[in-house]
Amino acid sequence: MEEVPTVLKRSAASGFVLAALIFSSLASAQTAPAQSGTPKEAAPAASEPVDVDGWGRPISPDVKGQKTAPAPAHDISGTWAPANGFLDGLGPYGAKAMPEDGKPEHELPYTPLGLEALKRTRPTIGFRSVLPAETNDPVNNCDPQGFPREDLFQLRETQIFQTPVKVAILYQFDRIWRVIWTDGRELPKDPEPRWFGYSVGKWEDDDTLVVETAGIDERSWVDLVGRPHSGDLRVEERFHRVDHDHLEWTVTIDDPKMYTKPWVALDKFPMKLEPPNFDVREMICSPSENADYYRLIGNPASEKSRQ
Repeated sequence: MEEVPTVLKRSAASGFVLAALIFSSLASAQTAPAQSGTPKEAAPAASEPVDVDGWGRPISPDVKGQKTAPAPAHDISGTWAPANGFLDGLGPYGAKAMPEDGKPEHELPYTPLGLEALKRTRPTIGFRSVLPAETNDPVNNCDPQGFPREDLFQLRETQIFQTPVKVAILYQFDRIWRVIWTDGRELPKDPEPRWFGYSVGKWEDDDTLVVETAGIDERSWVDLVGRPHSGDLRVEERFHRVDHDHLEWTVTIDDPKMYTKPWVALDKFPMKLEPPNFDVREMICSPSENADYYRLIGNPASEKSRQ
């Protein structure tokens, strides 16, 4: 029994089922450790968590009413975090702007082929959820999330680097990176499928980078609740830097084979700029830890639920 807490803690890095979502949320709201020699009563109360970075240093909260500098032209670089807290980017019920919550306004415009593809996915959460042992989620065995799911599930601290010819996005979840070419090239006409596709970007104005991605591997899901896509999927991202310290991230899905019209999956999602010395925690899907999770938690829970 003593090894269970360790597995629970580590399963936060996977986040592929509801339990892992819960544990990952708890892991990201740690309280700052008391300094050596500090009386216990001086430590922060459990009801008032203090966010810390990967080195355990407290993260300073935003100062309300503080003015920020204008956005630098053609620059979205920096370390960005969900402006409304780490929970805002989890996407536990699918794309944040179109969650699978039963509301008519969130019903996606599926084609007949899209509905057939949807029926074949078996997520562990949402209206169509199955037991952990019965899921066919492609990340169940630590396959990459792929794109655009990387934008729509566990969107946490995100590092963006720029050169004169490309933009690199480093995601905290799974330590995945993407390259967006900004050197004027076009998307490939007949691309070899990739988990994260091929991305090109152009500046619409001084503050807005528009990115187009194609050539995405059909094995991936659009989001956690199993929305499907075909090889014809095109994804548009809009990175709009509102000012020096704030960024809005929009994601639009366009797949004529699966959906009768494009739909917005992430709508001006707010991000805030972290300090330059901010250290991002590691979150990796470890096959051995994933197997431990299912051996100790996922499979036993499935068996009990069947009884």
